[in-house]
Amino acid sequence: MSDESPPPLRSALLVLGCPQVPVQTSIALYLINKLKKSAIVPVAAGNKAANTLLIIADPDRHYLGEVMDLDRAVALMAEKKRDFDLCFVFIHNDAGVTYAATMGAISKAKLFAIVYGEHYDEQVKKIDFPCTTIAAKAVHNPLPLKKALDEVKPWDA
Repeated sequence: MSDESPPPLRSALLVLGCPQVPVQTSIALYLINKLKKSAIVPVAAGNKAANTLLIIADPDRHYLGEVMDLDRAVALMAEKKRDFDLCFVFIHNDAGVTYAATMGAISKAKLFAIVYGEHYDEQVKKIDFPCTTIAAKAVHNPLPLKKALDEVKPWDA
């Protein structure tokens, strides 16, 4: 037997905004699946509506792991009680940009801004902090955003 212990698992936080834009839930589940296949432990953090959509979409937790309230996640990170290796912030409005900036300020995680929605290009222009931006005009059809994610392959980061 080897005395070497396995490398620690990496972790990723998915910051979910208001689920007003339909593609958020399917892209979040897609990303969670890709992260798990890359041995990265995903944690979803959103408001009650965003979290409930994920839980109902995956009731047997085939993809979902830990799901937590977004305000709790921010508080734990701000207090340095928890952090992640990767952080994906879903952005379709100004609040999403603000959450991404906050995550960049309180976390050591490699930050990814996932920007989507009808006016995604306007939100991209508001990002003035270090991060990898993954953006596509995706509202009802998740395929443009899936394609953008697949091109970047953030699970290989």
